[in-house]
Amino acid sequence: MGLNNLRPPKGATHAKKRIGRGQGSGNGKTAGRGHKGAKSRSGFKFKRGFEGGQMPLHRRVPKRGFHNPFRVEYEVVNLDTLSERFESGVAITPDSLKEAGLVTGRAPIKVLARGDVSKALTVKVHKFSGKAAEKIAAAGGQAEALG
Repeated sequence: MGLNNLRPPKGATHAKKRIGRGQGSGNGKTAGRGHKGAKSRSGFKFKRGFEGGQMPLHRRVPKRGFHNPFRVEYEVVNLDTLSERFESGVAITPDSLKEAGLVTGRAPIKVLARGDVSKALTVKVHKFSGKAAEKIAAAGGQAEALG
């Protein structure tokens, strides 16, 4: 067997329908397009979402809610995770968090107060919850918010 004699199995393919080649073919005259109407014309294309004149779904469904274009989505890291992964006295930056696999992407980072910290950690991220900053300071560390 070689690439030159590969064939699809028998019955897997069939001849192309030859449209508009006379009445005897069964697809002559209107060439399978029926009579009149938009679909029978050459160059016809449905608009996206067109449902034959019925009100399209995207217009039937009511508009809901409000999307704030200025909302900032933060990547979240908790204190218990920081105390597990980092040693005392280490400066924790967005780069070190990325290396440790705690955050991904380029979103700003926020530290939340879940868990306890017993180590003196210097944390430099974009935002802190109030309790998280308090807990870090109570453990002898520093919470520095980046621009």
